[in-house]
Amino acid sequence: MSSSLGLYIQDNLIKYAKVNKDKDTLKVEAFGIKFCDNVIETINQIVAETFSYKTPITTNLTGEEYNYFYMFNLLSKNDLKKSIDIEFDSLCYDKGINKNTLETRYALVPDANDKEKVKVISICDNKIELNKRMQQVEGNLLGNISPLSMAIANIVDVKEKENAIIVNIEDKTTITTIMDKKIYNIDKIDIGANEFLYNINQKENSYNKSYEICKNTTIYTMDTKELLQEEENLYLEDIMPTLYNIVQATRDLLDNSLEKIDKIYITGIGAVINNIDLYFQEYFPNIKCEILKPYFIPDTVKINMKDYIEVNSAIALGMQGLGYGVKNINFKKPTLSDKLPDWMKIEIGNKKGEGKKRKKSYNFKSKFNISFDLKGALDNTEKWLIRSIAGIGVFIIMYFSFSTFLNYQSDKKLEEIRNIYEDTQKQISLIQKDKESLRNKTSRYEEVLKNLEDKKNQSSESRKVKDAIPNLLTSITNGIPRGVTITSIANTSGYNIKIEAQAKEYSELGYFIGKIKTSNILYNVTTSESVKQNDIIKLVIEGTLFPE
Repeated sequence: MSSSLGLYIQDNLIKYAKVNKDKDTLKVEAFGIKFCDNVIETINQIVAETFSYKTPITTNLTGEEYNYFYMFNLLSKNDLKKSIDIEFDSLCYDKGINKNTLETRYALVPDANDKEKVKVISICDNKIELNKRMQQVEGNLLGNISPLSMAIANIVDVKEKENAIIVNIEDKTTITTIMDKKIYNIDKIDIGANEFLYNINQKENSYNKSYEICKNTTIYTMDTKELLQEEENLYLEDIMPTLYNIVQATRDLLDNSLEKIDKIYITGIGAVINNIDLYFQEYFPNIKCEILKPYFIPDTVKINMKDYIEVNSAIALGMQGLGYGVKNINFKKPTLSDKLPDWMKIEIGNKKGEGKKRKKSYNFKSKFNISFDLKGALDNTEKWLIRSIAGIGVFIIMYFSFSTFLNYQSDKKLEEIRNIYEDTQKQISLIQKDKESLRNKTSRYEEVLKNLEDKKNQSSESRKVKDAIPNLLTSITNGIPRGVTITSIANTSGYNIKIEAQAKEYSELGYFIGKIKTSNILYNVTTSESVKQNDIIKLVIEGTLFPE
């Protein structure tokens, strides 16, 4: 059974999960969340509590960036790597960045729009930040440092030919696009849970309490009809603007995508907020939105599923350490011991016999077990002779190996050149045909683009009103005095809003009207004459959603 300890480290918050693998069975042995002032001490504490002294640790990068290149799939592995390096060098030159300050990895995926090309997902991170992360785990068995936005796909079970996105609302927000079970794109949004945790912490002076407040907060939706005056929803004004911006960024991404998305998975700190999946569903009615749950954990477990969801990031990193997910994205620099295969690790043991006999045993793990006896001690000449023979033998083996390798590479390159030449001739003839086809299709594409633009303009106005209604309801609820009761809210026409309110005191209605005006909840506000019936004062407030 193999194990991996996943650590998601974010400022003063650490999520951890120890994942075990027994054949094809996965199990989360221990997990949790810790708030800390000293990251190194907290990591050591987690290692001790989970008995992970000899367990490889997988943690996340701190500020990786993504770039995308497109290459022909006929290139050999070495030529492909050289081409990627050239593209990255050119990118760094254009941006005025010293490439020597960056550590890079890349992943390959088929190009969805051109079968003859591959899409290169290039990942880079600053070496200084990378070294800081390694120092935080120093003293423990660090095995893997991987980008969370790619590792998070490990815990979702996407069906064949199904397209999905994972909206991971952690410190910052990342959107991982999965197409046909392959990670196709990573988009970063420079807003996330850190925004509303910071705002709540300004009031509570405790990140731990701020996090618990988020867990106990319920989002108002048009379907649930839940009241926002409950105590646990007092912080919606700190949370909703951030979630609204994340939803808008996600919608812009999908609007510009040529591929149909079937599912939206929500995870990260934002996923602990109640009804966040329903909030997303209101904005994406034609796409199924749900909270991301690790696929291998059954719903029948004794532990609350929401507790697992809280540490999705750590579970995904733990699985990355066990060999799941995209390969070759480990940013931990391998040591010399890591590079050596097992059979090259040598153990030498001596066993003394009786009298003058000595037995020397050389044990090559998993490959050789060579032992021989020599009577008496070796003199200098014998030692020199044995060393010379061993050196000549190694030289001969290396010479023949190198010669064989060069001949093989030479033949391989000649064959590749021959194939590329034949393919080039074929492509030239196809290009001539494609040029004529493109001329015929250009006018049709221009017409389609014009129709799409017209449709987008028509829907933008209706979206504007729909998006403003939830914010209006939240603002009114946060600003309404206790003595005022709203009996009706209606969108009479266009941007016009009509509110019917009542109270026992004129001052309470006056305060409410003032709040609407000063907080710009409505614009161009007008009120009707108040009517008093049975000690209840009623009036009508009218205004517009946007300034004229």
